[in-house]
Amino acid sequence: MTLWRLLITSPARGAWNMALDESILEHIGRGESLPTLRLYAWDPACLSLGHAQPFSDVDTTRLNERGWEIVRRATGGRAILHTDELTYSVIAPNDEPRVAGSVLESYNRLAQALLLAVKNLDLPVEMKEDGTDANSTPNPVCFEVPSAYEITVDGKKLIGSAQARKKEGVLQHGALPLTGDLTRICQALVFESESAREDASARLLTRATTVESALRRAISWETAAQAFIRAFEAQLGLSLERRDLSESESRRTDELVKEKYDHPSWTERV
Repeated sequence: MTLWRLLITSPARGAWNMALDESILEHIGRGESLPTLRLYAWDPACLSLGHAQPFSDVDTTRLNERGWEIVRRATGGRAILHTDELTYSVIAPNDEPRVAGSVLESYNRLAQALLLAVKNLDLPVEMKEDGTDANSTPNPVCFEVPSAYEITVDGKKLIGSAQARKKEGVLQHGALPLTGDLTRICQALVFESESAREDASARLLTRATTVESALRRAISWETAAQAFIRAFEAQLGLSLERRDLSESESRRTDELVKEKYDHPSWTERV
């Protein structure tokens, strides 16, 4: 068994959540923190854009009307509306066996743990391996199209994940929607017409789902978190020890919020 830190943080703003993941990655790169499985949530609801996604995808008027925030992730992919979900991040040095090798190799290892976690919630899940969909329509919504090694129920995407590989190590994070209306994200994005928005919403419901929709009953955040903890320990041979942030990690997180994740030069890039 390999010792990793288990970090469970209270629901927080999107900028702080993304800054904390990066702060942990920096500390791990310097050998100052253990590899970490972090479980967290978002308050208020927050739209996150992929690293290279254009800010012009965002309908800022509609976003502000709903009281939602926005942040840009360090990882790639498309937009996600973070609300009513369990979010995980895995942060580890590049030579950690569970994340070593190619992106797809590490993605696959971690996906096996994610698969076990949702099986522990009694979900009839499978893993989509090829990540291709010849009939997909280009759009800014992450959850519409399954990628390689992502978790699906009856062909509908359940967990969306993305990975960044830096000199300091590997950061992978992803979201498990627990409940709520997945089409809310379409209210925060730009479409050429209202009929296009409605079409995107309808299409999303045929291609993505929540735990509650798949199970026909609600699962609490705490129940889902325990399923993740047990699965990561069993599947990856980990001993997860719950620990807090270090003072240095907390300090650096606050710096990154101000310098990067709350700053228009990062968030509003074209």
